Amino acid sequence: MNHQNEIMLKKETTDKNGLNTMSEHDSTKNGLGEKWPEPTVRVQSLAESNLATVPDRYIKPPSERPDQTIIINHQPKTAAINIPVVDLNSLFSGNEDEKERISEACREFGFFQVINHGVTPELMEAAREAWRSFFNLPVEAKEVYSNSPSTYEGYGSRLGVEKGAILDWNDYYFLHYLPLVLKDLNKWPSLPSSIRKFPVNINREVMDEYGEELVKLGERLARVLSSNLGLKEEQLQEAFGGEDVGACMRVNYYPKCPRPELALGLSPHSDPGGLTILLPDDKVVGLQVRYDDTWITVNSLPHAFIVNLGDQIQILSNSIYKSSEHRVIVNSQKERVSLAFFYNPKSDIPIQPLQQLVTSTNPPLYPPMSFDEYRLFIRTQGPRGKAYVESHISPLVN
Repeated sequence: MNHQNEIMLKKETTDKNGLNTMSEHDSTKNGLGEKWPEPTVRVQSLAESNLATVPDRYIKPPSERPDQTIIINHQPKTAAINIPVVDLNSLFSGNEDEKERISEACREFGFFQVINHGVTPELMEAAREAWRSFFNLPVEAKEVYSNSPSTYEGYGSRLGVEKGAILDWNDYYFLHYLPLVLKDLNKWPSLPSSIRKFPVNINREVMDEYGEELVKLGERLARVLSSNLGLKEEQLQEAFGGEDVGACMRVNYYPKCPRPELALGLSPHSDPGGLTILLPDDKVVGLQVRYDDTWITVNSLPHAFIVNLGDQIQILSNSIYKSSEHRVIVNSQKERVSLAFFYNPKSDIPIQPLQQLVTSTNPPLYPPMSFDEYRLFIRTQGPRGKAYVESHISPLVN
């Protein structure tokens, strides 16, 4: 980590009294501890205790709460504007309209939906329902897989290690896929059995097959995005590390919330990585994307994936493509489950604007930084809008 970013990280990891929130005893080589700063409370347990309101730790400041005008009959009002929809089968058949649609989506929204993407509806549903079954297990069965800040892998309930932080109304499960050296099978739940074994074909593990298919989809999308920048198709993939990319998944569980107008399932943020391929809940909406000054509730199509560009894509494209700020609202009547698959650069290679996109009139906006270093910001401080990528702009540009 260069000196400027090291100073920033040290500054950001101090509390309001100027004290470092991570003790020397708890710190690890990546600056994160093996223990959370406070006892972990499972949001699902809170939701199932028939609370009349939301505990103070989850109540957002008034300026950060969901717009109460969109919370109607416990379901967000549908928005007139929605994110673009791209038909990948048509795109790869040479449809220029689809190529223009995805190009505009990357430059304007940072979000789009993909249909006819090659992943079967049966596999998508099997993956989502297997994880829904996991979160319906007894608490003691899930606690076996509790995570820590050092890797985040396993069953968790918070993002960031700031003591006293206002928390989000969600539990989650985080898993590594690639590189294989990071894939800890001890963190892969043995129950329910469908997480390990595909109910239709017992010779394939459902989540392994799902991961393999989404890695392929990530590669295809990277080629399209690269070509639309005027680069060789393989350019972005090579910048990610070629075949040595990273891939991981966060399964989000948003329990029922007694006062959804006071809390958020996930606070505003842009994803720190490359491409996020989201399998949304097929029954309950909740994802909102910021477009100009408006929060748009995403209405997902059946068997579509929602794709959003992470900060690493914005950096590599020198801000031609935009990562998008998004958040999740919660529901008083229904729980939600979504699967976010992250297709990321190799963690230890420097990520900076691609040379072909840098000119005398368009200088490089971002200094080199590895993805490992970059994601420390959100892992220590939690979701903070687009503050991390904006603070990473080189001082030489200003």
